[in-house]
Amino acid sequence: MSGSGSRGSRDKLKEKMDAFQAKCRKAGLKITPQRMAVYKVLIKSKQHPSAEIVFRKVRKVIPNISLDTVNRTLLTSAEIGAASIVEDSGDVKRFDGRLETHQHFKCVKCKRIFDFHYKSFDNIAVPKNISRTFTVLKKTVYLEGICDLCKKRADR
Repeated sequence: MSGSGSRGSRDKLKEKMDAFQAKCRKAGLKITPQRMAVYKVLIKSKQHPSAEIVFRKVRKVIPNISLDTVNRTLLTSAEIGAASIVEDSGDVKRFDGRLETHQHFKCVKCKRIFDFHYKSFDNIAVPKNISRTFTVLKKTVYLEGICDLCKKRADR
């Protein structure tokens, strides 16, 4: 029985990688080993990694890859809709390979970013004065505060 969960996660990974390749083809991008390795590290991450973190992991598989290549690949992935850049307030860019609708909470102390999903946030209404003046392309909910671990440390 334990093998079926592993197979399911492999199938899900393959499905995401296939979808990434399709997005690349649609955007006219070559499907390179570097591009695939960067995306694979991103979608396997349980965090919201920076380009530097992805670079360190990809370099174990492709030793001669540059940080610039990793950064450009992550930015391109966001441009074609295969990833997103987590909205932030001045720290290094953090990337998210999870495409399902969700929101983010960032701990201001440890800088970790947590995914959560609150259905009421999915369809936030845009104020009429904004929608009349601007074309809204994306709506995100981004919360900041102190996570449970940092709160426990502070309470000691």
